[in-house]
Amino acid sequence: MLVLICGKDTYRGWQKLKEIVRAFEKENKISLSLDSLGNEAVTSEDLKNELRHGSMFEKEKIVVLRNAFGNANFKEEFIKEIESFSGDKDILMVFYEEGDASLSADFLKLFQKQGDVYKFDFLKGNDLKEWAKKELSSLGASAKPEALALLISSTGSDLWRLSAEIKKVAAYKAGKKNIEKKEVELLVSPNSEAVIFKTIDAIASGNKKTALDLIYKHLAKGDPPLYLLSMIIFQFRNLLVVKELEGRSFEAKAKLLRPMHPFVVQKSSWLAKRFSLEQLKDIYLKIFKMDLAIKGGKIKPEMALELLVADI
Repeated sequence: MLVLICGKDTYRGWQKLKEIVRAFEKENKISLSLDSLGNEAVTSEDLKNELRHGSMFEKEKIVVLRNAFGNANFKEEFIKEIESFSGDKDILMVFYEEGDASLSADFLKLFQKQGDVYKFDFLKGNDLKEWAKKELSSLGASAKPEALALLISSTGSDLWRLSAEIKKVAAYKAGKKNIEKKEVELLVSPNSEAVIFKTIDAIASGNKKTALDLIYKHLAKGDPPLYLLSMIIFQFRNLLVVKELEGRSFEAKAKLLRPMHPFVVQKSSWLAKRFSLEQLKDIYLKIFKMDLAIKGGKIKPEMALELLVADI
Protein backbone atom coordinates (compact mmCIF):
# COMPACT_ATOMS: atom_id res chain seq x y z
CA MET A 1 0.00 0.00 0.00
CA LEU A 2 1.24 3.48 -0.88
CA VAL A 3 0.78 6.64 1.18
CA LEU A 4 1.95 10.14 0.28
CA ILE A 5 2.10 12.95 2.85
CA CYS A 6 2.98 16.34 1.40
CA GLY A 7 2.27 20.06 1.53
CA LYS A 8 3.77 23.23 2.90
CA ASP A 9 2.39 22.71 6.41
CA THR A 10 5.06 20.33 7.71
CA TYR A 11 3.62 20.33 11.25
CA ARG A 12 0.34 18.63 10.30
CA GLY A 13 2.21 16.46 7.81
CA TRP A 14 4.54 15.22 10.54
CA GLN A 15 1.60 14.59 12.88
CA LYS A 16 -0.08 12.52 10.15
CA LEU A 17 3.09 10.48 9.68
CA LYS A 18 3.23 9.73 13.42
CA GLU A 19 -0.48 8.80 13.37
CA ILE A 20 0.10 6.27 10.57
CA VAL A 21 3.10 4.78 12.35
CA ARG A 22 1.19 4.46 15.65
CA ALA A 23 -1.71 2.76 13.85
CA PHE A 24 0.71 0.29 12.20
CA GLU A 25 2.29 -0.50 15.58
CA LYS A 26 -1.09 -1.10 17.19
CA GLU A 27 -2.43 -3.25 14.39
CA ASN A 28 0.70 -5.42 14.26
CA LYS A 29 1.29 -5.42 18.03
CA ILE A 30 4.89 -4.31 17.69
CA SER A 31 7.17 -1.52 18.82
CA LEU A 32 8.36 -0.11 15.53
CA SER A 33 11.82 0.95 14.48
CA LEU A 34 11.25 2.64 11.15
CA ASP A 35 13.34 1.71 8.16
CA SER A 36 14.16 5.03 6.49
CA LEU A 37 15.71 5.49 3.07
CA GLY A 38 14.80 9.16 2.92
CA ASN A 39 17.63 10.91 1.15
CA GLU A 40 18.37 12.48 -2.20
CA ALA A 41 20.46 9.53 -3.44
CA VAL A 42 17.68 6.94 -3.21
CA THR A 43 16.91 4.99 -6.40
CA SER A 44 14.08 2.63 -7.31
CA GLU A 45 16.61 -0.23 -7.06
CA ASP A 46 17.44 0.84 -3.47
CA LEU A 47 13.75 0.68 -2.68
CA LYS A 48 13.33 -2.74 -4.26
CA ASN A 49 16.30 -4.07 -2.29
CA GLU A 50 14.83 -2.71 0.94
CA LEU A 51 11.48 -4.36 0.22
CA ARG A 52 13.19 -7.72 -0.43
CA HIS A 53 14.88 -7.68 2.99
CA GLY A 54 12.05 -9.17 4.99
CA SER A 55 12.18 -11.27 8.11
CA MET A 56 10.47 -14.64 8.54
CA PHE A 57 8.94 -13.17 11.69
CA GLU A 58 7.47 -10.15 9.89
CA LYS A 59 3.95 -10.43 8.53
CA GLU A 60 3.86 -6.80 7.45
CA LYS A 61 6.51 -4.19 6.83
CA ILE A 62 6.60 -0.40 6.78
CA VAL A 63 9.11 1.72 4.89
CA VAL A 64 9.27 5.51 5.18
CA LEU A 65 11.01 7.66 2.57
CA ARG A 66 11.60 11.33 3.24
CA ASN A 67 11.81 13.89 0.39
CA ALA A 68 12.51 11.07 -2.09
CA PHE A 69 10.65 12.79 -4.94
CA GLY A 70 13.09 15.70 -4.83
CA ASN A 71 15.31 13.31 -6.79
CA ALA A 72 14.04 13.66 -10.36
CA ASN A 73 15.54 10.32 -11.47
CA PHE A 74 13.88 8.42 -8.63
CA LYS A 75 10.59 10.14 -9.31
CA GLU A 76 10.73 9.21 -12.99
CA GLU A 77 11.60 5.57 -12.18
CA PHE A 78 8.90 5.40 -9.53
CA ILE A 79 6.19 6.64 -11.92
CA LYS A 80 7.11 3.89 -14.41
CA GLU A 81 6.85 1.18 -11.75
CA ILE A 82 4.19 2.62 -9.44
CA GLU A 83 1.81 -0.29 -10.02
CA SER A 84 4.40 -2.89 -8.99
CA PHE A 85 5.25 -0.86 -5.88
CA SER A 86 1.61 -0.67 -4.86
CA GLY A 87 0.91 -4.34 -5.52
CA ASP A 88 2.20 -5.85 -2.27
CA LYS A 89 -0.53 -5.39 0.37
CA ASP A 90 1.79 -6.58 3.16
CA ILE A 91 4.09 -3.59 2.71
CA LEU A 92 3.10 -0.08 3.75
CA MET A 93 5.24 2.42 1.88
CA VAL A 94 4.98 6.00 3.18
CA PHE A 95 6.45 8.97 1.31
CA TYR A 96 6.89 12.06 3.46
CA GLU A 97 7.57 15.16 1.35
CA GLU A 98 8.34 18.53 2.98
CA GLY A 99 6.68 21.02 0.66
CA ASP A 100 5.21 20.10 -2.70
CA ALA A 101 7.18 22.08 -5.29
CA SER A 102 8.08 18.88 -7.20
CA LEU A 103 4.62 17.33 -7.05
CA SER A 104 2.39 18.39 -9.92
CA ALA A 105 -1.38 17.93 -9.97
CA ASP A 106 -0.92 15.12 -12.52
CA PHE A 107 1.54 13.32 -10.24
CA LEU A 108 -0.82 13.62 -7.26
CA LYS A 109 -3.69 12.29 -9.37
CA LEU A 110 -1.57 9.35 -10.52
CA PHE A 111 -0.48 8.56 -6.97
CA GLN A 112 -4.05 8.77 -5.68
CA LYS A 113 -5.11 6.02 -8.09
CA GLN A 114 -2.63 3.66 -6.43
CA GLY A 115 -2.74 4.83 -2.80
CA ASP A 116 -3.67 7.57 -0.35
CA VAL A 117 -2.60 11.21 -0.57
CA TYR A 118 -2.63 13.60 2.40
CA LYS A 119 -1.85 17.16 1.36
CA PHE A 120 -1.52 19.82 4.05
CA ASP A 121 -1.43 23.49 3.06
CA PHE A 122 -1.05 26.34 5.52
CA LEU A 123 -4.19 27.03 7.55
CA LYS A 124 -5.71 30.49 7.35
CA GLY A 125 -8.54 32.48 8.85
CA ASN A 126 -11.24 30.50 10.61
CA ASP A 127 -9.54 27.16 9.88
CA LEU A 128 -6.43 28.33 11.74
CA LYS A 129 -8.56 29.61 14.63
CA GLU A 130 -10.44 26.31 14.92
CA TRP A 131 -7.17 24.36 14.88
CA ALA A 132 -5.81 26.51 17.72
CA LYS A 133 -9.01 25.96 19.74
CA LYS A 134 -8.72 22.18 19.34
CA GLU A 135 -5.06 22.30 20.35
CA LEU A 136 -5.98 24.24 23.48
CA SER A 137 -8.85 21.87 24.24
CA SER A 138 -6.55 18.84 23.95
CA LEU A 139 -4.52 20.38 26.79
CA GLY A 140 -7.60 21.08 28.90
CA ALA A 141 -7.41 24.81 28.21
CA SER A 142 -9.37 27.52 26.41
CA ALA A 143 -8.75 31.14 25.51
CA LYS A 144 -10.81 34.29 25.34
CA PRO A 145 -11.32 35.58 21.77
CA GLU A 146 -8.88 38.48 22.13
CA ALA A 147 -6.24 36.15 23.64
CA LEU A 148 -6.68 33.62 20.83
CA ALA A 149 -6.43 36.38 18.21
CA LEU A 150 -3.17 37.62 19.74
CA LEU A 151 -1.74 34.10 19.89
CA ILE A 152 -2.42 33.60 16.19
CA SER A 153 -1.20 37.06 15.11
CA SER A 154 2.02 36.48 17.07
CA THR A 155 2.82 33.23 15.27
CA GLY A 156 1.04 33.31 11.92
CA SER A 157 0.49 30.01 10.11
CA ASP A 158 3.63 28.43 11.56
CA LEU A 159 1.97 25.61 13.52
CA TRP A 160 5.29 24.45 14.94
CA ARG A 161 5.59 27.72 16.83
CA LEU A 162 1.86 28.13 17.51
CA SER A 163 1.71 24.66 19.06
CA ALA A 164 4.73 25.41 21.26
CA GLU A 165 3.28 28.73 22.41
CA ILE A 166 -0.10 27.13 23.18
CA LYS A 167 1.63 24.49 25.32
CA LYS A 168 3.55 27.23 27.15
CA VAL A 169 0.47 29.34 27.91
CA ALA A 170 -1.65 26.30 28.85
CA ALA A 171 1.05 25.12 31.28
CA TYR A 172 1.18 28.59 32.84
CA LYS A 173 -2.59 28.56 33.42
CA ALA A 174 -2.47 24.97 34.73
CA GLY A 175 -6.14 24.20 34.04
CA LYS A 176 -7.55 27.40 35.48
CA LYS A 177 -10.08 29.73 33.79
CA ASN A 178 -9.81 30.98 30.21
CA ILE A 179 -6.44 32.26 29.01
CA GLU A 180 -6.55 36.06 28.85
CA LYS A 181 -4.86 38.52 26.51
CA LYS A 182 -2.56 39.87 29.25
CA GLU A 183 -1.14 36.36 29.76
CA VAL A 184 -0.42 35.95 26.07
CA GLU A 185 1.29 39.37 26.09
CA LEU A 186 3.39 38.23 29.05
CA LEU A 187 4.46 34.86 27.64
CA VAL A 188 4.43 35.12 23.84
CA SER A 189 6.85 37.28 21.87
CA PRO A 190 5.40 38.98 18.80
CA ASN A 191 6.38 37.48 15.49
CA SER A 192 9.02 40.03 14.49
CA GLU A 193 9.64 38.17 11.23
CA ALA A 194 5.99 38.57 10.23
CA VAL A 195 6.09 42.29 11.00
CA ILE A 196 9.30 42.72 9.01
CA PHE A 197 7.54 40.98 6.12
CA LYS A 198 4.74 43.54 6.41
CA THR A 199 7.37 46.28 6.40
CA ILE A 200 8.99 44.93 3.24
CA ASP A 201 5.56 44.48 1.62
CA ALA A 202 4.81 48.13 2.41
CA ILE A 203 8.14 49.14 0.84
CA ALA A 204 7.33 47.08 -2.27
CA SER A 205 3.96 48.82 -2.50
CA GLY A 206 5.63 52.22 -2.31
CA ASN A 207 4.00 52.90 1.06
CA LYS A 208 7.03 54.11 3.01
CA LYS A 209 4.89 55.80 5.67
CA THR A 210 3.40 52.43 6.70
CA ALA A 211 6.86 50.83 6.61
CA LEU A 212 8.29 53.52 8.87
CA ASP A 213 5.30 53.31 11.24
CA LEU A 214 5.91 49.57 11.66
CA ILE A 215 9.60 50.18 12.39
CA TYR A 216 8.75 52.92 14.92
CA LYS A 217 6.34 50.59 16.73
CA HIS A 218 9.07 48.02 17.15
CA LEU A 219 11.52 50.61 18.42
CA ALA A 220 8.93 52.00 20.83
CA LYS A 221 8.48 48.51 22.31
CA GLY A 222 12.20 48.31 22.93
CA ASP A 223 13.21 45.98 20.10
CA PRO A 224 16.96 46.47 19.40
CA PRO A 225 17.48 48.36 16.11
CA LEU A 226 20.37 46.07 15.15
CA TYR A 227 18.03 43.08 15.50
CA LEU A 228 15.47 44.76 13.22
CA LEU A 229 18.22 45.50 10.72
CA SER A 230 19.40 41.87 10.84
CA MET A 231 15.82 40.74 10.11
CA ILE A 232 15.61 43.08 7.13
CA ILE A 233 18.95 41.75 5.85
CA PHE A 234 17.77 38.17 6.34
CA GLN A 235 14.49 38.74 4.51
CA PHE A 236 16.00 40.58 1.55
CA ARG A 237 18.70 37.90 1.26
CA ASN A 238 15.93 35.28 1.00
CA LEU A 239 14.10 37.36 -1.61
CA LEU A 240 17.28 37.70 -3.66
CA VAL A 241 18.00 33.96 -3.53
CA VAL A 242 14.43 33.07 -4.51
CA LYS A 243 14.40 35.67 -7.32
CA GLU A 244 17.68 34.42 -8.78
CA LEU A 245 16.29 30.89 -8.88
CA GLU A 246 13.21 31.80 -10.93
CA GLY A 247 13.14 29.56 -13.99
CA ARG A 248 15.77 27.17 -12.60
CA SER A 249 15.21 23.42 -12.38
CA PHE A 250 13.64 21.91 -9.29
CA GLU A 251 16.91 20.10 -8.46
CA ALA A 252 18.78 23.42 -8.33
CA LYS A 253 16.09 25.05 -6.21
CA ALA A 254 15.91 22.10 -3.82
CA LYS A 255 19.66 22.17 -3.24
CA LEU A 256 19.90 25.92 -2.61
CA LEU A 257 16.61 26.41 -0.72
CA ARG A 258 16.83 23.28 1.49
CA PRO A 259 18.05 25.31 4.54
CA MET A 260 14.90 27.45 4.35
CA HIS A 261 11.69 26.47 6.11
CA PRO A 262 8.95 25.75 3.49
CA PHE A 263 6.86 28.53 5.06
CA VAL A 264 9.71 31.02 4.46
CA VAL A 265 10.14 29.81 0.88
CA GLN A 266 6.42 30.28 0.16
CA LYS A 267 6.29 33.80 1.59
CA SER A 268 9.57 34.80 -0.06
CA SER A 269 8.42 33.52 -3.48
CA TRP A 270 5.21 35.54 -3.22
CA LEU A 271 6.97 38.74 -2.15
CA ALA A 272 9.87 38.39 -4.61
CA LYS A 273 7.38 38.84 -7.45
CA ARG A 274 6.90 42.43 -6.29
CA PHE A 275 10.53 43.28 -7.18
CA SER A 276 12.76 42.93 -10.20
CA LEU A 277 16.12 41.18 -9.78
CA GLU A 278 17.96 44.47 -10.33
CA GLN A 279 15.85 46.20 -7.67
CA LEU A 280 16.69 43.50 -5.13
CA LYS A 281 20.40 43.65 -5.93
CA ASP A 282 20.35 47.44 -5.56
CA ILE A 283 18.46 47.25 -2.25
CA TYR A 284 20.77 44.58 -0.88
CA LEU A 285 23.79 46.73 -1.75
CA LYS A 286 22.25 49.70 0.09
CA ILE A 287 21.60 47.54 3.14
CA PHE A 288 25.18 46.27 3.04
CA LYS A 289 26.57 49.82 2.92
CA MET A 290 24.30 50.93 5.76
CA ASP A 291 25.39 47.96 7.86
CA LEU A 292 29.04 48.92 7.29
CA ALA A 293 28.31 52.53 8.28
CA ILE A 294 26.71 51.38 11.55
CA LYS A 295 29.60 49.05 12.39
CA GLY A 296 32.07 51.82 11.57
CA GLY A 297 30.31 54.16 14.01
CA LYS A 298 29.38 56.63 11.26
CA ILE A 299 25.64 56.53 11.98
CA LYS A 300 23.37 55.48 14.83
CA PRO A 301 21.34 52.28 14.21
CA GLU A 302 17.96 53.99 14.75
CA MET A 303 18.73 56.68 12.17
CA ALA A 304 20.15 54.07 9.79
CA LEU A 305 16.85 52.19 9.86
CA GLU A 306 14.88 55.34 9.07
CA LEU A 307 17.19 56.34 6.21
CA LEU A 308 17.23 52.81 4.84
CA VAL A 309 13.44 52.50 4.69
CA ALA A 310 13.14 55.98 3.21
CA ASP A 311 15.78 55.20 0.58
CA ILE A 312 14.52 51.83 -0.61
